[in-house]
Amino acid sequence: MDTLLLIKAAILGVVEGLTEFLPISSTGHLIVVGSLLNFNDERGKLFEIVIQSAAILAVMWEYRAKIASVFGGLAQGQESARRFMLNVFIAFLPLAIIGLLFGKHIKAALFNPVTVATTSIIGALFILWAEKRKHTVNVNTVDDLNWKDALKVGFAQALALIPGTSRSGATIIGGLFFGLSRKAATEFTFFLAMPTLIAATLYELYKERALLSIDDLGMWTAGFVASFISAFLCVRWLLRYISNHDFTVFAWYRIGFGLVVLGTYYSGLVDWSL
Repeated sequence: MDTLLLIKAAILGVVEGLTEFLPISSTGHLIVVGSLLNFNDERGKLFEIVIQSAAILAVMWEYRAKIASVFGGLAQGQESARRFMLNVFIAFLPLAIIGLLFGKHIKAALFNPVTVATTSIIGALFILWAEKRKHTVNVNTVDDLNWKDALKVGFAQALALIPGTSRSGATIIGGLFFGLSRKAATEFTFFLAMPTLIAATLYELYKERALLSIDDLGMWTAGFVASFISAFLCVRWLLRYISNHDFTVFAWYRIGFGLVVLGTYYSGLVDWSL
């Protein structure tokens, strides 16, 4: 296996793990870093699916006790467990339906670094707005959500079909707008990521199954391990961070990221062609 390829795989794995659950857009960063590493062909797209699955497993491992509690509650007929699962399912539906109907067209038209940079900046402005407005909390924990809260968060998540928007950013900031506490919005984003990313991963693997090759096992392993470890550490850090901080720092990061990409693109300093 080419050592340089393994290094690229590990770098992209770390990028995926660090950005999947932060409000800064993992898709956007993978598009940009993939362009820089010249790792954005069809083989690279399949690789992104593999490392995304590692990030999913990392957050599932972090919340394994809650997941076991919910499924145990379902087996015992607990109303709270049924309500929690129903809320996750309801929130999952908008992105799933819109993605199936328009996802292919969105990818063809918008998956490029300039779009990523622009939406990164626009998303940052929404984060700054959300943090400046008065935040009225009506939902303190994920168990307090009702189906209407879940549906509204689900429509916010659907905005993440636009690359650079950030799935976690859309759901967290959407949650804040809809009256969720910072902790409830963040944790519900993690739980909502599980069916969302699992469904997306299985769907993309099925579509790209012709590209599966045992020769890429080393590359997949390097990226998978790097993504799992970095995602796990990132989720734990974020949960501690939000207990004493807001999301303003991520907004300024998004603005800086977007301006750098736009500046290097229009100056010709970096060839961002995909």
